[in-house]
Amino acid sequence: MDASTLLSLLATATTTGLIVLATRQHVRNTSNLRLLRAHQISAYSHLQKSRLDLMETRNRARLLEETVKSGTSAVEKVHKTITTTTFSLIDRFSTSEEFRENARRARESHDQTSDQIYRAVHTTNKALHILADSLFIGKKEKKLTRRKHPKDE
Repeated sequence: MDASTLLSLLATATTTGLIVLATRQHVRNTSNLRLLRAHQISAYSHLQKSRLDLMETRNRARLLEETVKSGTSAVEKVHKTITTTTFSLIDRFSTSEEFRENARRARESHDQTSDQIYRAVHTTNKALHILADSLFIGKKEKKLTRRKHPKDE
């Protein structure tokens, strides 16, 4: 097998793996959403409904953060696998030492840049979760607090 065939097989396998991961995550997310809806339906009083709304908002925010985190991690692993394979094949089969050295420098630069990008994605995801928590969940908590303690006149 030549290098392009190996790369094609690797790309096909990694794509299939990503589809399987995405499907599993979707099934988990659907299951979690069904549980949230079931709890919401069972709430009778206005106060219970408000509490469940707040819990649902928190869970959706957590679910979104976990989905982005696990999706990014999966893509990062696949990306690293592909680049490691590619650069290893170049190193193994290249006849030019100059070309190998250029590939090594390119690999170092690529790995450094991709690590920075994936770190930025993870950091941004956490920051967005914190922002959503303070904006949306904080608002819902204030509404819930106001309903529990009406102003005495």
